[in-house]
Amino acid sequence: MDRIAITGGARLNGEIPISGAKNSAIKLMAASLLTEEPLRLTNMPRLADTRFLGKLLQRLGTEVVEAEGEDGPETLLRTKEIVSGFAPYDLVRQMRASFNVLGPLLARTGQAKVSLPGGCTIGARPVDLHLKALEALGARIDLHEGYVYAQAPGGLTGGRIDFPFNSVGATEHAMLAAVLARGETVMTNAACEPELVDLADCLNKMGAHVTGAGTSVIRIQGVGQLHGAVHAVMPDRIETGTYAVAAAMAGGEVRLTRTRSDFIQALLDKMVEAGVEVTPHNDGLTVRRNGALLKAVEVETGVYPGFATDLQAQFMALMTLADGESVIKETIFENRFMHAPELSRLGADIAVQGGEARIRGVQALEGAQVMATDLRASVSLVIAGLAARGETVVHRVYHLDRGFERLEQKLSDCGAQIRRLKGDIEGEED
Repeated sequence: MDRIAITGGARLNGEIPISGAKNSAIKLMAASLLTEEPLRLTNMPRLADTRFLGKLLQRLGTEVVEAEGEDGPETLLRTKEIVSGFAPYDLVRQMRASFNVLGPLLARTGQAKVSLPGGCTIGARPVDLHLKALEALGARIDLHEGYVYAQAPGGLTGGRIDFPFNSVGATEHAMLAAVLARGETVMTNAACEPELVDLADCLNKMGAHVTGAGTSVIRIQGVGQLHGAVHAVMPDRIETGTYAVAAAMAGGEVRLTRTRSDFIQALLDKMVEAGVEVTPHNDGLTVRRNGALLKAVEVETGVYPGFATDLQAQFMALMTLADGESVIKETIFENRFMHAPELSRLGADIAVQGGEARIRGVQALEGAQVMATDLRASVSLVIAGLAARGETVVHRVYHLDRGFERLEQKLSDCGAQIRRLKGDIEGEED
């Protein structure tokens, strides 16, 4: 199993281009099941998750071709025919988002059998809202031996879906199904994340009629069929925020390009409050910290446009060196402070009680062996290692490979002392 080693103390200076958004790309790939014509996605990130979903789509009948286009990496997907409506447990359990093939399969063929995704290290993340949304569109849902059996032999029918709370995954899933349903679908209390807008834009290019994406009320007028399209994946706002925090942690000046600062405004406001200099520009932003002492701040995660839960671990790493006591309240996922004990191995002073973490800043972190527990937690340990004295070795970095493209290269191009250690080590298990 690979590890990443970081020798701390090097300031970061340079430019980091931001990749396409993982959380958007995987839903856009699922949309290829809705048409027999080609869907070409540009600005595609090359990640473990996107490649894994590609393998599942191939099993269902999609032709998946990766290529280098004029504007960088792209993926061509074409599903002339659904050859299988079965997504087995051994595939779905590896990536929760693969469960979202259920809606497109049901919308196009009237039936599907998809494994429940199982648990998650950052909380239960149930899919009941997904299933209730499909039922509101006329699907018959049966659960048996860990599988969802979904049927709509006469096709889906538009309906009203009132979400009890904002759920990005359920809103996206309902959208993927409703575009081929007869009549109008109205979704209330819908999630407002930029990834939803990206999905709606792509579906509309394919011939769908989606309005209101990015607001709490989304209306979809179903159509009989969709066609092919070309769509550029939006920039990854979590990657943008991650490198912004990394630059603040290590010090120096880093320009983040091919992205948008407004996607992470809640984070940037807190970084400025903490004493970091942030300058937005046309294609991204520049982050500077040249010796200024970080100030402790309070953060509470929330749905977009609030402070993203996927940036909470990274910001906690930054606050380990802040002057005073910081408070981070996690309101989205339970059990999402699993990185706190690992940061403590580096010398951080963190006390967790329920959904609240108190971080008392220390003068310095010390390198150590640490273990990644999930995607965002793993990158928080890399960020902390950039500033820690000596060497930090992060184990189980397969989590990182799920969501960060060329992490070591992007950081090393800006001066970080970071390298990947290949292969297993004795005594380590998956």
